[in-house]
Amino acid sequence: MTATSTTRAPEGVRKDLPADLSASIAVFLIAMPLSLGIALATGAPLQAGLVAAAVGGIVAGRLGGAPLQVSGPAAGLTVVTAELIQRYGWRTTCAITVLAGVCQLGLAALRTARSALMVSPAIVHGMLAGIGVTIALAQLHIVLGGTPQSSAVANVLGLPAQLADLHPVALGVSALTLVVLLGWPRLPGRAGRALRKLPAPLAAVATATAFAALAGLSLPRVDLPSWRSHALPEMPDGPVLGLVAAVLTITLVGSVESLLSAVATDKLIASERSTDNRPPRADLDRELRGQGAANIVSGALGGLPITGVAVRSVANVKSGAASRKSSMMHGFWVLLAAFLLVPLLDLIPLATLAALVMAVGVQMVSITHLRSVTRHREALVYGSTIVAVVLGGVLEGVAVGIAVAVALALHRLARTRITLEQLDSGVHRVCARGQLTFLAVPRLSRVLNQIPQDAHAVVELDGSFMDHAAYETIQDWQQSHLAHGGTLEVTGRSGQAARINGANPAAAGRAGSPDGPDGADEADGAGRAGAGHGADRGHDARHAEGGHPADRSRRGQHRGTHQCCRPWTPWQNHCDHRATSTRTATATAATMAAEAATAGGNGGAEDGGPRDVSPTPRRRGAGQLASGISAFQRDTAPHMRDELARLAREGQRPSQLFITCADSRLVTSMITASGPGDLFTVRNVGNLVPLPGAESTDDSVAAAIEYAVDVLKVDSITVCGHSGCGAMQALLSSAPGAAMTPLRRWLRHGLPSLERMGSRHHAWARISGRLPADAVEQLCLTNVVQQLEHLRAHESVARRLAEGTLELHGMYFHVGEAQAYLLSEGEDFFDCRVFDTVGLHA
Repeated sequence: MTATSTTRAPEGVRKDLPADLSASIAVFLIAMPLSLGIALATGAPLQAGLVAAAVGGIVAGRLGGAPLQVSGPAAGLTVVTAELIQRYGWRTTCAITVLAGVCQLGLAALRTARSALMVSPAIVHGMLAGIGVTIALAQLHIVLGGTPQSSAVANVLGLPAQLADLHPVALGVSALTLVVLLGWPRLPGRAGRALRKLPAPLAAVATATAFAALAGLSLPRVDLPSWRSHALPEMPDGPVLGLVAAVLTITLVGSVESLLSAVATDKLIASERSTDNRPPRADLDRELRGQGAANIVSGALGGLPITGVAVRSVANVKSGAASRKSSMMHGFWVLLAAFLLVPLLDLIPLATLAALVMAVGVQMVSITHLRSVTRHREALVYGSTIVAVVLGGVLEGVAVGIAVAVALALHRLARTRITLEQLDSGVHRVCARGQLTFLAVPRLSRVLNQIPQDAHAVVELDGSFMDHAAYETIQDWQQSHLAHGGTLEVTGRSGQAARINGANPAAAGRAGSPDGPDGADEADGAGRAGAGHGADRGHDARHAEGGHPADRSRRGQHRGTHQCCRPWTPWQNHCDHRATSTRTATATAATMAAEAATAGGNGGAEDGGPRDVSPTPRRRGAGQLASGISAFQRDTAPHMRDELARLAREGQRPSQLFITCADSRLVTSMITASGPGDLFTVRNVGNLVPLPGAESTDDSVAAAIEYAVDVLKVDSITVCGHSGCGAMQALLSSAPGAAMTPLRRWLRHGLPSLERMGSRHHAWARISGRLPADAVEQLCLTNVVQQLEHLRAHESVARRLAEGTLELHGMYFHVGEAQAYLLSEGEDFFDCRVFDTVGLHA
C-alpha cells in the first residue's frame, strides 16, 4: 500500500501542475494591482502590499487549512490599518500585525475557529459594508485629484470643497479605469470571450496606464522606493490599552474575514466540481493557524496584515486550481514582480489604483446582504453596525452591532401581546402571543381579572415558553375562577387543548383532560396533526401532563392518550411506552389468571390446563391494517364524522397542491398540521415533476397539476424533499449502461437536478446556518429547486403565475431532526438558494 501511494504521488503532482500553474498566473494578475491599491488606501508604503501578497500566497498557502483559498492584503482591513498608521506610525503597525498573528495562533490552538462563525451574519455584513463605505469615501478624494482626510465624516464634509477644485486629468483617468473595470466582463462576441480571460482589474489598470503614458499626462504615479530603505517593525510605543485594542481588532476582523472566505471557497468548489475532483474541505483551525503564521511573517518583513481574500480565491477556483501549489506559486510571481517589474509598476497612476479600490469598496455594500438581513428582520442590526463602523471604527462598530443584536433578541423574547375580547356568544377569549415570562405577569394578571367570575373563558396560549411565575398566575386565577362558578378552556396554538394543573373535572373535560369525554384530545390531534401544545411545551413536565401521579397512571393506561400517539398514527406501536404498556397488561393478565385459579380450584379453565397468557405477537400485513382501521373507527371517526360529511356535501377545496416523495417517513398531515380537505397531495419516488414533452413522461403527475391548478384553483404548489432520499442516492450511484428498469426510467426525470448540482451556472442550495452534510443532502436540496423550475414549464402553472394568482414554494424535511425548512426568496451573500427554518409563530 505504501509503495502504491509513493508511486501515485508524483503522477498526481505532474497531473495537477499545469492547472495550478495557469491558475497561479491568473491570480497573480489580479493580486498585483489590488495589493498596490490597498497599500495606497491605507497610507502604507506601496511595497508593503506586495510583501503581504507574496507572504500570503507562500506562507498561508502552505500552512493554511483551505487548499484553494488565496490570502493577502484585503479591503476588509484597510480602514483599521489606515487608522493604526495615522495613530502609531507604520513601523509600530507592523509590530501590531505580528502580535495579531500570535493571537491567531493562540485561538487556533484553542480550536475556536468555528466559534468565530457564531457572530451574527448581519453584524459581519454590516461591518464589511461600513468598511466599504469608508474606503469609497476616502478613495473618492484621490479619484477627484485630492487627498483623503483622516475619517469618513471628514471625507464627507470635505467633498464640497473637493468638487469645487476638480483635477480633470485625474478624474478622466479614474473614469476610464472604472469604465473598463465594469465593462470588461460584458464584452460581446468571440473576441470578447477571448479578452475576458484577462482579469478585469488588470485590464483596467493596464488600459489607464497605457493611456496616461501615451498621452503624456502629468499626474501622480506609483513610486516604489528602493528595497534597501524598506521599513521594518519596531517595538510598539503607545498606550497599552490602545495597543491591545488594536491587536484585538486586527485579530477579530482578519480571522472572521478569512474563515468566511474559506467557507465560501468550499461552497464554490462543491458547486463547480464533482466529488472525485475536489480537494479536502477546509480545516478552519488549521486555516486560522496558517493566517497567524502569515501575519507574523508579513509584519516582521514590513508587510500589511493578511486575510483570506474572496476575490482571489474565486479566481483561483474558476481558473482550475487543483491544489495549494497555485496559491504558493502566485506568491512567488508577486515576489519576482516586486524585484523585476519596478520600472513598469512606476508608470501606474495613483488615480487608477484609487478608482480600483473605490469600486471594491462600493461592491462591499451588497444589495443581496440587505435583502437577506431584511428577510430575517435584522435590518436594525445591519444598519446600526454600518453607521457605527463609519462614525467610530471597526471595533466600535462590531461592539455596537453585538449590543443591538442582543437587545433585539431580548426584546423579541420579552415581547408578549395579551388581548381580551368578548365574542357574540358571550365567551371571553384571552389571547397571549409570545413568550410568557415574569415580565408579562402584570399584564396577564390584569387581563385575567377583567373576566367576570361566572363567565365562560377561553385562554389561548400561543407561545413556546412559559416560566414558573406565569404558570402560577394562570393556575391561581383558574382555581379562583372555577371556585366562583366560572368555566374555562385552556388551548394552545390553533385551538389544541392544553392542561393547566388544578382544574376540576368538569372544566378539565373541556380542556382535553383524560377524565373528560373519551377521545376529546385525540379528535383535535387527528384534525390538526402536529399542532403544538400551548402551556405544556414550555413548563415543567409535571404540570404539562397533569397533577397527581394517579392521573398520569390512568392516562398512560388509556389508549392513544400519549403525546406521540394520536389515533391517526398507525406507527404508535413503535414507541417505547407502548412496549411498556404491553408488558404491564401481560403481567396484569397473569396475575388475574393466578387469582382465578386459586378461587376456582381447577385453574379457572374447563379443561383444567394452564391458560396461555403470553403476549400477542405484533401483527403484520392485513392484521396490522385491520387493527389500524379498528382504532380509527373507534377513536377518531366519531369526532371527524361531521367534518367529513361537510366535505362530502361541499366537495374538496384544498388550498395547495403538495408534491412530495413516497417515502413512508413523510407524513404530510403531520409536518404541515393539516387535516382533511387541506392538501391535494401527489406522491412519487423522488418528488419529481417531469417536464412537459420529456421522454418517458408520466402523465399522472401532469394530470394532477392540471387538475389542481385549473379545476381546484389551488393558491400554491409546494415541492417537498427530504433527507436520506433513496431516489437521490440512486441517482448519485447509478452506473451508465445499466439495465433500464421501470425505476431507472422514472429517475431519468431527476437527471436535470444532478446536472444542476454540478453546474457553475446555477445558484447552489443549502440549509440556513450550515453547509449540506454530504452529496446526498446537496442533491436533495438541489432537486427541490430544479423541480420548481420544471413546474414553471407546465402551461397551466405558467399562466397562473403570470396572472399573479399562484405561488410556488420549496420545502425540505430533515427526518432525523424532525425539522422542516422553507426555500427563501432570492440568494444569500454567497449566491446560494437557502432553505430556512420556520418560526414558531409563522
